[in-house]
Amino acid sequence: MSEVFEGYERQYCEISASLSRKCTGAASLDGELKKQKVSEIKSGMEDAENFIRKMDLEARSLQPSVKAGLLAKLREYKSDLNNLKSEVKRITTPNPKNTSREELLESGLTDTLAVSADQRERLFVSTERLNNSSERIKESRRTMLETEELGVSILQDLHQQRQSLLHAHNTLHGVDDHIGKSKKVLTAMSRRMDKNKWIIGAIIITLVLAILLILYFKLAH
Repeated sequence: MSEVFEGYERQYCEISASLSRKCTGAASLDGELKKQKVSEIKSGMEDAENFIRKMDLEARSLQPSVKAGLLAKLREYKSDLNNLKSEVKRITTPNPKNTSREELLESGLTDTLAVSADQRERLFVSTERLNNSSERIKESRRTMLETEELGVSILQDLHQQRQSLLHAHNTLHGVDDHIGKSKKVLTAMSRRMDKNKWIIGAIIITLVLAILLILYFKLAH
C-alpha cells in the first residue's frame, strides 16, 4: 500500500463524512442559510474531486499488483462522490409550484427520511473507511518503529564487531612487534653461536698443538 495514496484516502474520507453531515443539515434549511450551506458543500465537493484525481494518479503510478486493488477502492470512492452529487442536486432542486401544501409536506417528509437513511449509511461507510485508514497508518507506524529499532540494534552490533576487529588488529600488531623483536634476538644469538664455534675451534687447535709439542720434546730427550 502506498503511503501517499493512504494520505489522500484519509483526507477524502474526512471530507466525505463532513459533506454527508452538511447535506443532512442543509435539507432542513431554507433561504440564504440553505444557499450558504450548499455553497460550502459544493466547495467541499471540489476538494473531494481533487483528492479523487490525486488518488487516481498515485494508483496508476504503482506496480500492477498494487494498482489493481487501489483502483477498485477508487471506484467505490467515485461512486460515493456521485451519490453526494446526487444528494446535493436533490437538495437544491425546488419542488413544483403546483403541488399542494399537503403533498409538499408529505413528499418533503418522505424525502427527508430517505435522505437521512442514505446519508447515515454513507456516513457509516465513510467512518469505517476512515477508521480502517487510521488503523493502517498505526500499523505502518508500528512497523516503522520496529524497523527503526531493528536498524539501531544492527548498528550497535556492527559497532561492537568493529570494536572487536580493531582490538584484534591491535593485538595482531602487538604480536608482529614481538615476533620482530624475537627474530632480532634469535639472529643475534645465532651470530654469537657462530662466533663461539670459531673460538672453540681455535682453542681446540691450540690445545692439540700444545699436546703435540709436549710429546715432541719428550721424545727428543
